Parts: sequence; C-alpha cells; structure tokens
Amino acid sequence: MKVLFFTKEFPPYVYGGAGVHVEYLADELKQLMEVEVRSFGDQDVQGENLSIAGFLGTHNDFENTDKKLKTVFNTMQTNLHMNANGIDADVVHCHTWYAQFAGIMAKLCYGKPLVITTHSLEPLRPWKREQLGRGYDASSWIEKTAIEMADAIIAVSEETKVDVLKHFNVNEEKIQVIYNGINLQQYQFTPEKGILEKFKIDSTKPYVLFVGRITRQKGIIHLVNAIKHIDADTQIVLCAGAPDTEDIAKEMQESVAAIKETRDNVFWIEEMLPKPEIIQLYSHATVFCCPSIYEPFGIINIEAMACKTAVVASAVGGIKEVVIPNETGILVSVEQQDAAPFEPMDPEKFAKDLADGINKVVNDDKLRAHMETEGRKRVEDFFDWKAIAKQTENLYKSII
Repeated sequence: MKVLFFTKEFPPYVYGGAGVHVEYLADELKQLMEVEVRSFGDQDVQGENLSIAGFLGTHNDFENTDKKLKTVFNTMQTNLHMNANGIDADVVHCHTWYAQFAGIMAKLCYGKPLVITTHSLEPLRPWKREQLGRGYDASSWIEKTAIEMADAIIAVSEETKVDVLKHFNVNEEKIQVIYNGINLQQYQFTPEKGILEKFKIDSTKPYVLFVGRITRQKGIIHLVNAIKHIDADTQIVLCAGAPDTEDIAKEMQESVAAIKETRDNVFWIEEMLPKPEIIQLYSHATVFCCPSIYEPFGIINIEAMACKTAVVASAVGGIKEVVIPNETGILVSVEQQDAAPFEPMDPEKFAKDLADGINKVVNDDKLRAHMETEGRKRVEDFFDWKAIAKQTENLYKSII
C-alpha cells in the first residue's frame, strides 16, 4: 500500500502542531507502507519508503494582489502544482485547509480515496479573517468541500468529532477519532540546561513556560495579561513567534513591553527553537501553560507532560481529553462567547484564573511532583505514535 500526504508543513518548515503531527505520522507509517509527501517548500528527499517533494507557488503571479488574498491564491496555485505529476498512491491524506484543495483535485481528477485529518476547523477560527480578509471565505469553502467529499475523516479528539458533525454535512460513520501522538524516546526529561543559560533564565528559580505561535487561537495575550497575578518570584518564559498578523504582533510587543516595566523576569524568545532546545525548556519548567481559546487536541500539552512537566491549560476542545484535572495538571474553565470570535466572556477573570492555577502548582511541591509522574505515564499509555500509525493504516485499508 502507498499513501500520499498533502501538507503545508513538513521539516524543515514546521511551525505548528499539524506540522509536528505529519512529521511523526509519516515516520511511523513508513514502517508499514510506502509514504510520499508533497509539501509547501523546497524539500527533495528520496529515502527508503519515504519520499518528500516540496512545492512553491509562483509568487510573482500575485504581485498586484491584495496582501490578505495572496496567501489564499498562492496556496491554491501550489495545490494545483502538487497534482501536476500524477498520483500512483492508493490513498490521499490531507492535513489542514492549506492542502485540502490538492486533495479535492486528486479525488476528482485521479479518482483517489480521500482522507482528511481535522487539525482545526475554519468555522471555529473566525479570527483568521484578520489574516486572510475575504480569503477566509475561500479557506472555509475549501475546507467544507474537502470534508464533505472525503471518504474518511480523522478527528483528533472526541470534541472535534462533535464539531465536525455540527458544522458539516457528513455521515458520522465516516468519522474516526485518532489522537495525536508523540515520540516517547525523543520527548523526555533532559538534564541539559544550555538553552536556559543562553537566554539567562535562572535554573534555580521557578518558571512558567509557553510554547506556540502568536495567534488569537493560542491565547497568548491572555497569559501575558495574567502575568501581573503570577507570583513575583516566578519567571515567565514565552517561546512565541510566527505572528498571524501585524496587528497581533504589535499587540504582543506592546503587552510584553508594558509588563516588563513592572518585573524583570519575563523572557520572550521570538525565534522558533529546534526540538532539543524546546525539550530543555519543557524539562526544567516548573509549569507549562496552554491558554488556548480553541484547541482541537493541543499536542504541546503532551510534549510538556512527556518531559515530566505539570500543565495548566484552558478547558477547551481536545485539551479536556489530554489533561486530567489534579492528576496531570489543572484545567481552567473558560466561559466563552456563543458567537464568533469565541473569546472569553470575562477576559480578566480568565487571566486571573490562569495565574491562580500556575501559582497553585508552583507553590505545592507534592501536587506538582504527582502531576509530573502521572503526566509522563499518561503519555506513555495513550499517545504512542506506533499505535496511532496502526490505527491510521487500518483506516486506509477500510476505504481502499
């Protein structure tokens, strides 16, 4: 059997959870079948049972295009290029709307069975209009078309399955819940502290860690607003880059600058660090915070748990299936608006509740030690990529 992945992200160009998912799933699936990856980028790799080809749109075609629409037009052009060389795979598997137009064309033009993994859903990300303008209507149309014509849909959590059924016209029998996973050999506690020394983070004092993109979805502004409520001796490490828009980048800069006027232990790492350095940050963090307002799964939480770090996270989406309250971390409830943009009804209360959870973990050594042990155990028991790859292989076989 052979599977073809269409994806926007693949190493060395990974900036989000979907890219992490595709990288590790492909690596495990190549033990079971032939895997071909067509990705945005300039990759050109021919390995045993795994080949990777990068595709880049012709940006010059859109020199006079509205800035917010360039992303959509270039995405669709790149998706067409991905189909130009023909397809000999038995099944096509798409990841995120950025690659779903390629899947649509593969099914229509080559007759290939189509699998869609729902890493996120456009109807639940209305803030994307800030980034895409009217292009958000196009991305939403692409996603709706792909999901509704797919032969099988993978939901990364039970809550995501509910969201798919709510927002799209699909047969429930086509949806299978398969969690994200993690490489347990790679993601584990390390005594190395080089990255802490590089950024002058004091390893003898507690710190709360955030890792993620600067987007509305990831809720980082809420964590920054919570800093004033976090114990003064607790350091804040924000490993955050790749802002969605200039506006949110400016908002982040202004918010961090303002909080730095009142405390000198806030560290903002704006670069996207390599995995070994991220693992060092996870390993020595006193608590990891995931303040997302929308998260179908939240792979960053299992990365932290695998490194034996307690988690404080918002109780949204798939996070509720990952983090066990008072066992592997603390879940902070979010009373969200019923309509877009789904922000917290009371942002200040949410920020305060995040800080309270962080302070509780930092100040309770016994509770924290319990969470560190149970977090690693939960990851080992439920989120191993080998089992997830086998589930995915069985899904492919069911539709071929």
